[in-house]
Amino acid sequence: MRTPASAPERILQRLDWQVIRRLDGILQGDYRSLFYGYGLDLADLREYQPGDDIRYIDWNVTARMAVPYIRQYYEEREITAWFLLDLSPSVDFGPADSLKRDGLVDFVAVLARLLTRHGNRVGAILYDSQIERIIPPGSGRLHVLRMIDDLVNQPRLPAAPFTDLSILLDTALNIVRRRSLVFVVSDFISVPGWERPLGVLNRRHEVLAVRLWDPREQELPDIGLVPMADAETGELLWVDTHDRKFRQRFQEAAARRQAALETSFRHSGVDVLALSTEADLVREIAEFAGRRRQKKHIASPAPTRNPRIAV
Repeated sequence: MRTPASAPERILQRLDWQVIRRLDGILQGDYRSLFYGYGLDLADLREYQPGDDIRYIDWNVTARMAVPYIRQYYEEREITAWFLLDLSPSVDFGPADSLKRDGLVDFVAVLARLLTRHGNRVGAILYDSQIERIIPPGSGRLHVLRMIDDLVNQPRLPAAPFTDLSILLDTALNIVRRRSLVFVVSDFISVPGWERPLGVLNRRHEVLAVRLWDPREQELPDIGLVPMADAETGELLWVDTHDRKFRQRFQEAAARRQAALETSFRHSGVDVLALSTEADLVREIAEFAGRRRQKKHIASPAPTRNPRIAV
């Protein structure tokens, strides 16, 4: 008798068929569009070109030559990636069959699978109102399944006094020593203060921010009197969505929050992938890869020790 597949196995099988195979066809193995895996071994110096990452400017050479010069590094064959995961109560918002948490699990499973099937290692730090678990980097399909199992079975908090993402980011700064690829997956609903450690983390590693959001957080539908619960504190409030002025104030507040987030990401220097609960994961990742390719001038990559695609 065939043993039924476990929940993590079913999730990974679904994503293999619905997401990863489609991404393979669209990106055709060009996963450098998403990440690079720069090592620490200097390969060469060349003059700065518009669009180059200013983090790789060699200021000593620039001062001597009076022209900006960029350091080029060998790409390491293997990448270590970390997922910094915000599992606070606000990620349980969204349609019943498509919560922000569901998007988080799918994204982590897809990227972990893409990375580990080429021999790279992935780890994770799980945070709700505190650090709940640190999963050391590992590789292979079994490791990905264990990560998915940890995420699926992570207890959900009914409420939390507040979310402070700086705790998650500071933890990463303390434990991730070697230069790594870091995904910060969150809705970024947090008390202020996380912007600075995000910027510091980005100076040490290659950081990608993955922002989870739901359209109902941007604009309220006109559906009458409805109860609304604060996702973080659990406080219940009845609101009249028939009130046009209330809906307008809600939309304006959401727009201000969006603008503030964009400013914070820009100051931190990180690229952002916004994942809606209603979006197609394949399309979002493919479009993000296209933007990265254009921004980073993939046509002229840094030298590599091995022509095999890094991930």
